[in-house]
Amino acid sequence: MDFWGLLVRTVIIYFVVFLIMRFMGKREIGKLSVFDLVISVMIAEIAVIVIEDIGRPLWEGVMPMVVLLLIQVGMALIGLKSRKLRLLFDGEPSILMAKGKLNRDVMRKQRYNLDDLMQQLRENGVSRLADVEFAILETTGKLSVIPKSPSEVKNESDDEAASRKFDLGSIGNMTETKSDTPPKSVIPSKFRFEILPIPLIMDGKVQDSNLEKLDKTRFWLKNVLQEQGVHDFKDVFLCTIDHKGKLFIDSERKPRP
Repeated sequence: MDFWGLLVRTVIIYFVVFLIMRFMGKREIGKLSVFDLVISVMIAEIAVIVIEDIGRPLWEGVMPMVVLLLIQVGMALIGLKSRKLRLLFDGEPSILMAKGKLNRDVMRKQRYNLDDLMQQLRENGVSRLADVEFAILETTGKLSVIPKSPSEVKNESDDEAASRKFDLGSIGNMTETKSDTPPKSVIPSKFRFEILPIPLIMDGKVQDSNLEKLDKTRFWLKNVLQEQGVHDFKDVFLCTIDHKGKLFIDSERKPRP
């Protein structure tokens, strides 16, 4: 193998790909929609083929990459004037959560499960689903989270027992405590905090392993749900508990205020 020839080809292709990515612009590099991803993958594949096949003329690799660049830039310019074209290539954002309520049909359509949602909420610094007003899955796959306003959170705290703390230290009993000092975490130390909030019910199925770690039973959970006007586990799409002991319930039957 011609070592120096391979080295020269690698350097040349590197600068060609570098210039192409620069000409594509910051939007394409940062956003990386499906269309952008396809272009990027094709450019990468062409670059590898040209580097590996020393017998192939360089222009046979550079020309397709330049064509892809022209397609990318051209479509971006046309997309500036045509929203229909943008929607055709980029798609539309999907609203997974609106007004604090999960949109199951949209999640099912996007094949977006509860674990994906909770992971991306944590990545956005959100530990309580009850604090989310809107959660929007962007066309890039990124989740945008719009939290509730402080006044809404305060109203919910006053009207929907946010000041109530479920005492996890006693099985089957719930205590309501009010204090001027912020409540301490009621989650046992053996829990890793990156998994908060802790799911108790997902897709209508009780997460018994999490209940066991909380030293709780299905009987306790059923009592808690009945207090909120929910009488069947299967009616609950998602039920979580945060570090303060506050439950978030998304069910077919709206929880009682």
